[in-house]
Order: sequence, then structure tokens, then C-alpha cells
Amino acid sequence: MSDTSRRLETLTVTAGRPPHVPGAPLNEPVTFASSFVAGGDLEYARYGNPSWTALEEALGALEGGECISFASGMAAVSAVLAQVPVGGAVVVPRHSYQHTLALLDDGASAGRYEVRRVDVADAAAVEAALPGAAMVWLESPTNPALEIADLPRLTAAARAAGVVSVVDSTFASPLLQRPLELGADVVVHSATKLIAGHSDVVLGAVVTDQAALAARIRHHRGLHGAIPGPMEAFLTLRGLRTLSVRLGRAEANARALARRLATASGVLEVRDPGFGTVLAIVLVDAAAADKVVQRVRLWIPATSLGGVESTLERRRRWATEAATIPEGLIRLSVGIEHIDDLADDLLAALA
Repeated sequence: MSDTSRRLETLTVTAGRPPHVPGAPLNEPVTFASSFVAGGDLEYARYGNPSWTALEEALGALEGGECISFASGMAAVSAVLAQVPVGGAVVVPRHSYQHTLALLDDGASAGRYEVRRVDVADAAAVEAALPGAAMVWLESPTNPALEIADLPRLTAAARAAGVVSVVDSTFASPLLQRPLELGADVVVHSATKLIAGHSDVVLGAVVTDQAALAARIRHHRGLHGAIPGPMEAFLTLRGLRTLSVRLGRAEANARALARRLATASGVLEVRDPGFGTVLAIVLVDAAAADKVVQRVRLWIPATSLGGVESTLERRRRWATEAATIPEGLIRLSVGIEHIDDLADDLLAALA
């Protein structure tokens, strides 16, 4: 059986391993090197490192394309948006990762491209924004509103219009959503989140099944120098090995918690996309939400998501968060603790 024909849960464990040679290590060792002896495939570390290669092989196998790793999720985002021609237009959900929107706004302010914001849950509205665009950027679920996009419909519409489609699939991971199979041209991950999974790494990744596009993105990385460190690549790959079991536990917790929160004191709305490890609750106002964040004992008030520990934050505490996100919205990144402890702590803070 070839490696890529195995089930995804198996690939998280097997992909990116060294050959099974007697005496060889089971894991790709960390290669700390800035230069390599001339005459081989590698000569300078800005263009490659065996520690990256192992991670890229694994993520590429999981997503079904060629992976290029980056120093951070935003470095990956920047490399993809750099493919938009000057004067082009980018269609993007009005609710997206705030730094993606900030980067787009910077480009628009500099006259580099036009930005068209849409409600990604309204497929017809997205399709209406596609004519003349160069790229459509999709999130599903969106951050932090947790809206769901009809990815097959939207990627098909983009392809028909000659528009490059990109899916930031950080919230889903390759185990829950494979955008290339759904028609997307590019997948972006903040591997900092679910893929690495332990809140100790910053790393990004881009995956595409189009060789020419992969070559351009890899060229961009080499020129701009947004390369991952070998230790970060090693830790991300190590985290990936347990993605299946971490995700299974955290997903089960998230669904159970959503049910319990539906009748909780002070909760006006529970936003549950139905998959993944992120939920949101909406309280009456910012003051009520801030009190809950201050009162929890097990949950950790922190930004980011996808770690083994459960974290929460009121998203509008950030001045750059979209004004259409309710002031009382708390984003919950559900971890792998016991569900009763998680629920008891949060419900007590809500009471």
C-alpha cells in the first residue's frame, strides 16, 4: 500500500518519516544548519532544510498537494496575497481573521488592489462579487463569527470566472476539510493552531496541487526569507502526529459543551458550526462577557486557538476586530480536558 493511499488518520503518523532502514531514527532529526556542502540538493538554508521537508511531505500528503512551510501563518497569507496582480481585486469574507483583513486593507490603501468584502454564508453574494476579481479568499468556519461557506459551489464559481480560490482551513485542519478536493486552488494553515496543537510553535503552511503556483510561492518564500526554523518545523510535525486523537477528543467536548450552553444563564446565542473545536457564545454586552472571562478558573483567557488547553476571549477587546461582531461575543477554543470540568467552570462563571 502506498503511503498516500492510507487513511488520513494513519498519514498523520506515517507521512514525512525517514526510510525504514535498520539503525535509522524513526523521526526526521532536527537539522541545525545555515549552509550545506556544495554539490547536493541543498546549499543554503534559506532555500531548504530536511526538517521542513519532512513536515511539508506530511502536510502535502494530508491535503493532497505540494506544501510550502512558512515562519508564521501570516507569512503564508502574505505569500499567497502577493500572487494578486497590481490592480486586481480580492473577494474576502467580511468576518475573517483580523490580520488577513488588515493586510488586505494595507494593500488597498497603497493602491495595490481592490478589496471586496462579502457575507461568505451568502453564496449568491459571493458569486456576484467574483467578475473581474483575481482572487477569492474563503474561510469556513469564519473567524470568529463561525459562518459556513458552501465551498464546492464557491470554488466552482471561482474557477468558471477565472478567479484563484484560496481557503484558510485553520479551524478545520486536513482531517475535517480538504479544500483542494472541494475545488480550491490553494489551502492556507496557521499550523500554530490545531496542527501543532500545543501552543508552543508559530508556523504557517500553504498547499496547492498546481505546480506552477507552488513554484511561485516557494520562490516568494526564498526571496522574502519568511522561513520556518528547523526546531519549529520539528515541533509542528511532532504535534501533527497526535492530531487525530486530539481533534477527536476536543471535537466531542465542543459538541457536548454547545448543548450545555444552549440553556445557560445569560447566553443569548450559541454559535456552533457543527464541526471543529471552536465555538462562540454571545452575551448581552461587553461588560457581561468580560466578567465571564475574568471569573473562569480552568479556562485560560488567551488569544489563539487549537491547543490542548481550553482558552476563551472576548473578540471585540481587539480594536481591529470587525464592528459587526457583537461586543458580547466570546470565542471558545475547546481543548481536551474532561468535559464536566470544562462545563462546570464555564457555567459557574456564567451564573
